[in-house]
Amino acid sequence: MKRMAALLVLALAAAGGRAAPDPVPDPVAEDTVLANITRRAFDDPDAMLAELRRRWPAHAGPGQPREAAWLMARGRVLLAAGQVEAADAVAVQLMGREDGSDRSWLLRALALERAGKSPGALAARALSGFDRRCPAGDEDRAVRELGCDFRNAWDALRLLQREQSAQGTFVSAEASARRALALVRAGGDRHLAALTRGALAAVLQAQDRMDAARAELQAAEREAPGDPVAGARVRNFEAIVERRAHDIPASRAALDAALLLAEQADAPHLAAQLRANLVDAYMHLGLLKEALAMGQRAMPLLQRFGDRIYERILHHNLAVAYIKLRQFEQARQELAKADEFGYEPTDLVPRARELRELGETWAEAGQFKEALAALHGERDLNAQANERNRAAALEQLGRKYDSAARQRDLDLLARDGQLKDQQIANQQLAQQVGIAVGALLLLSLALAGVTLMRMRRAQTRLTANQRLLRAQSERDPLTDLSNRRHFLAVMDQRSRESQEEGFRGALMMIDIDHFKNVNDWHGHAAGDAVIVEVSQRIRAAVRDSDLVVRWGGEEFLVFAPETPGDDLALMAERILVSIGGTPIETGEGPLRVTASIGFGSFPLGGSGGAAASALRLHWEQAVNWADMVLYKAKAEGRNRGVGITAVDAPDANTLAAILQDFDAACLNGQVRLKLLSGPP
Repeated sequence: MKRMAALLVLALAAAGGRAAPDPVPDPVAEDTVLANITRRAFDDPDAMLAELRRRWPAHAGPGQPREAAWLMARGRVLLAAGQVEAADAVAVQLMGREDGSDRSWLLRALALERAGKSPGALAARALSGFDRRCPAGDEDRAVRELGCDFRNAWDALRLLQREQSAQGTFVSAEASARRALALVRAGGDRHLAALTRGALAAVLQAQDRMDAARAELQAAEREAPGDPVAGARVRNFEAIVERRAHDIPASRAALDAALLLAEQADAPHLAAQLRANLVDAYMHLGLLKEALAMGQRAMPLLQRFGDRIYERILHHNLAVAYIKLRQFEQARQELAKADEFGYEPTDLVPRARELRELGETWAEAGQFKEALAALHGERDLNAQANERNRAAALEQLGRKYDSAARQRDLDLLARDGQLKDQQIANQQLAQQVGIAVGALLLLSLALAGVTLMRMRRAQTRLTANQRLLRAQSERDPLTDLSNRRHFLAVMDQRSRESQEEGFRGALMMIDIDHFKNVNDWHGHAAGDAVIVEVSQRIRAAVRDSDLVVRWGGEEFLVFAPETPGDDLALMAERILVSIGGTPIETGEGPLRVTASIGFGSFPLGGSGGAAASALRLHWEQAVNWADMVLYKAKAEGRNRGVGITAVDAPDANTLAAILQDFDAACLNGQVRLKLLSGPP
């Protein structure tokens, strides 16, 4: 009855044009009204700003108990309207209130999200404040008795979960999503519960838990019947899940259903986001003209709402569509527009996924220069992610060993202190018993010797552990092959020891064909089994003196010192047959896997003469040439090898020009290639 009375007060206030200075209504009911206003502001911010001004009550005036809640709602609506400076002024007001600082940090985090920047640090700071009234693990009591601000805590968790997913830490993202779900269920907000279950489904799918993801999507649909906006957002999450599961028709069907719901709800901003996602679905179904038309319809609305995140995504999707249509200049223009928005360091996973898509699309269109650049960008991002994970693991191990060493030192110091105490006691007894003093002194010397030996042993173990950590940092943990760090160290050492300029030796780049399909269709466990088995087959097909490196993801590099072109071609042929000749056993059953190989022997001009001297390259340039012919092998249909047999280039400038337009150089005979076919 109290809640109904509160709603009646609000309704009467709205009818009169302004809130009456009556007693403060039920804050739960009032928070529900404010939540509905801020949600509607996503699609109609100007109207909701006017609605807030009209409804603003006396009990939300300066210094009043409900001022912070209404200020936060105003800040959110101002952000939706693109009035960032005004929203920041509200954040300053909130910071000046005792009960507003946590909301202020959250509002600033939401502003960063809108600007396409990383909000994680500010969201975590806000959440630490909300946690005082919203302790994890007892959400029902927190909402019922402690006055938990569950909607703002939910938003902080949502921001954290999105950033954790973007960084690939899906276990942490799942924990954040599940806690957010517990909060909104305790608060009875079924709209937010539906959205949270949809986000949780996407996180579960990223961990190859497809059945659990679909169960969450079904639960999400049950959370908000009769709520078309929530229904549209849940369908969008369904499209994301199906897209990553490689079911493009199902993804398109979900997006079509979501768009229909958004249009029924008169939600133009949400509809524009869905159209941006439909561009991706259409172009992967081969409906390229429809994709462009859909994107051109969505772009003005996204720009009107200042949606930087989706505008950048749409520029990327349009670029891919233009590449597929072979309209390369338009594609480059769209990519340049996407680059203007910048990229956050925390967005490693989505950015690497975009670069992989670009690389594959450029390669399919025969534009190997752009494909190579995208591939290198993706590799760099994956290397950053791997380095971040490796550094964190090494830091954890280092702390463990440092802690053990400190503990040993403390034990030794404690024993030394005990020894000194004993020596003092012995000195007091020395006045009475001279013989005892001598014996104790001898004992002290013996104990000191033992202590010194133990300290030396501890130092020896610590040094050995440090050497072990350095060795482990240069090995790939999955395959036990050398990693890129070790290859770089080998190249640096050879550069220091060699009297010659430029790189000498043979390089082979190996890429597992359609490996993404293995992960998407059979799961990451099967993908790991394939990578391990392929690495073993490559190792068995080369010489003991050759260096096999896991270069990144499903790519491998072989460095074969002093290997002429004919021997290198025989080695490439052995690897093709070894990988593709026998199915690989996985937990999902045997899988037929093939590979593409690019190879070359350097220097490109042979072993002597002026031409050879002019064509000597740095090892990084040699890797680029191996990459280029790898892409040629993929463009020729995969399951094959392409090697460089001769290059007609009198100087380094001509060589660089050839790399810029590799296809033309092959056609006019400047580059001669050797083609190898894999097993049928």
